[in-house]
Amino acid sequence: MPEASRKDAIVKDLYALEPEDIAEPPRTFWAILRRIGPGMILAASIVGSGELIATTTLGAEVGYVCLWVILLSCFIKPAIQAEIGRYSVSTGETGLAGFNHVPGPKLGVNWVVWGWGAMIAMTRFQIGAMYGGVAQVLNTLVPGVPVWAWVVALLVLTLVLLLGGGYERIEYLATLKVGLFTMLTFMCAMLLMRRPDDFSWAELAGGFTFDLPPGGFTSAVAVFGITGVGASELFMYPYWCVEKGYARFAGKREATRAWRDRALGWIKVMHVDILASMVIYTVATIAFYLLGAGILNKRGQVPSANNLIPVLSQMYTQTLGDWALPLFYIGAVATLYGTIFAATAAESRVAADLCRILGKFEPGDYQTRLKYRSGFVWLLTTVSAGLYMIVQSPVAMVKAGGVAQALMLPVIAAGALYLRYRKLPNEVIPGKTVTWALWVASIMTMGLMSYYALLIISPK
Repeated sequence: MPEASRKDAIVKDLYALEPEDIAEPPRTFWAILRRIGPGMILAASIVGSGELIATTTLGAEVGYVCLWVILLSCFIKPAIQAEIGRYSVSTGETGLAGFNHVPGPKLGVNWVVWGWGAMIAMTRFQIGAMYGGVAQVLNTLVPGVPVWAWVVALLVLTLVLLLGGGYERIEYLATLKVGLFTMLTFMCAMLLMRRPDDFSWAELAGGFTFDLPPGGFTSAVAVFGITGVGASELFMYPYWCVEKGYARFAGKREATRAWRDRALGWIKVMHVDILASMVIYTVATIAFYLLGAGILNKRGQVPSANNLIPVLSQMYTQTLGDWALPLFYIGAVATLYGTIFAATAAESRVAADLCRILGKFEPGDYQTRLKYRSGFVWLLTTVSAGLYMIVQSPVAMVKAGGVAQALMLPVIAAGALYLRYRKLPNEVIPGKTVTWALWVASIMTMGLMSYYALLIISPK
């Protein structure tokens, strides 16, 4: 057999449920921790432009008053994420395939799936903003290379990394990236609390009054849509759970106690994965917001298209000193580029699955799935980089993507409820506490988005 054919023959179909892949779930806490991973990739996608650009911009605009928006965004959406993940682990279906069951208009696929497509088109602006942010940092370090050239270089690097590796490489790089900048930003936030001119506990308490100043509601929409688990991440997560193996390890649904115990065991692993990632991105998000409110707002500095990096760097130089500027540059590159990498990796998988649902290839044709995935890597990266070349305003681009994600959140919440009550296998239906959390998260998400929509239509 030729070398190329032999290589193709041994590629494992990560989306197929085969009897030989069935495995018992880990039972001890440390054994469970060794099997987490999808959440780390998600955290790498989350701790990016939403935190470094949108969250700090909101803090710079309105001060501490919108801290409650950040906390709600981080705390309530994991209940929806867990329900979507539960469905994929127990059925083996991907996220889009699950949402394609939701009743409503259909054109090849249903309206929810096409809504995902529209949202991803808008989030190209968000990823483009990250290309621009990283390019601006690198241009600051090496002024002789123009920003556009750095964008092209980053585009090439992304293609090399994503076209040449699978799940394991993405999980490793995502975990490395998450740890690098989160600890540094957390340290800066802790030091901020020792500066009475920039921080007070009374001001912090004002962030829990559920107020929303008129000048900040547009940014708040974007931040709620981006921070924590955004709409795009809610679609992504089931794919990482499938590729990690949770669904394969549980196996095809059977009317047996053994299958029920395996499925619930791997769902428990998934819950720990979600909780671990939530702790990480919540700490990072709050730290970014406090730095924006305490450092930038106090000095009247708001990031914009022309001064994004110099303004954001003040969060580090004002708390750690001028010596921290190189650390900020390294961290900014890691944060923004890590999101480009993780988000594109996930979205190319979801887009390839859309083609599968549309009948472009058979469900078991993994080689064709990989070809479609590679094609979408090319498309998504080049479009995002190209949009930055045209718009060249990272803050505005991030907000555009955030609004698109925010508007999609109520649809996802409704879809999760539908899957819970109409499609979830009876053996793995969650208990009252988990169901209650899902309802609270869904109602709050729908209510907040309605409130934001009213503000946009008739701002006071």
